[in-house]
Amino acid sequence: MTSTRIVFSNGVVSQASDTPSVSTFLQERRGAYTTTRTHNNGSCLLFWERHLRRLASSARILYNSSPNLLFKSPTPSGLEPIRTPSSSSSLSMWESMIKSLVNDSMNEALPIALKERRDGEELAVTVLVSGDYGKLSGIENMGSDDFLGVFDVSVHFSGYVPFVFGVEGTGARLALVGRGRDVAEAKYSDWVRLRKPLEKLRPPSVTELLLSNDGDQLLEGSITNFFVVCRKDNSEAEDKFLQTCNNSHSFEVQTAPISDGVLPGVIRQLVIEVCRSKGIPIRELASSWSQHELWKEAFITSVLLFNVVTTIGHKNLS
Repeated sequence: MTSTRIVFSNGVVSQASDTPSVSTFLQERRGAYTTTRTHNNGSCLLFWERHLRRLASSARILYNSSPNLLFKSPTPSGLEPIRTPSSSSSLSMWESMIKSLVNDSMNEALPIALKERRDGEELAVTVLVSGDYGKLSGIENMGSDDFLGVFDVSVHFSGYVPFVFGVEGTGARLALVGRGRDVAEAKYSDWVRLRKPLEKLRPPSVTELLLSNDGDQLLEGSITNFFVVCRKDNSEAEDKFLQTCNNSHSFEVQTAPISDGVLPGVIRQLVIEVCRSKGIPIRELASSWSQHELWKEAFITSVLLFNVVTTIGHKNLS
């Protein structure tokens, strides 16, 4: 029996036989997207409001800086979308618009997907927002209602079995293969196509690919954020307690800052918030592979995966 797989686009639900994988779904469409999942037997969407805000931020960034990554009808060479202060600058406007568009689609699509869901199965949910340049270019004096009509929403549902954390032999195996993403602060579907050459370099046993611009400062995974638990350099310690390896504060959590070119992942932000609330030292700093002897452990995060790293290349971390 095959897993649930449904696409909802412009009010139309695909037939199961016509539904592509989420990877193909994203490669066939251009736009900003986010992926979450259901939780507690389909009763809620995990961190839904955070995902909507990140989706709105991605769409706004792409609209202002890389419209060809947002519009399914490519913009003419050298010509950017029409911009007004209300449509291109206000994050609150984008958040309101995206929330309205996406929730309207989800209110129709989610009950259908839940009805088709197999027993014991959660749903992975990918929401993609695409702009239509043809609609945009025909508007001279664009108001918020006109702007709303420029975008379409497509939703992909697929069956998902939650990852069981801590099972022996299931740790993540990473390899460093390429440079960081362009427009990394936005999540866009073209990255699925652009990373395919990197995927061809993936050794058979590797489960995730690491990105770095210089081969030393580690940014993120191709589909995850990357964290390291690292022993503090003794030269940075301010007192003898911080220099004691047995003291919990002699270690800190590190993850590359957004400004270095990484995706502001929803789970990434939650890890940062939890560390700060629990008094766990955390620093937004790209961990250096040349100092990996100071690492205690590493882990990767996404809404579909939270896993300890066991190896990077031929180096065993566990």
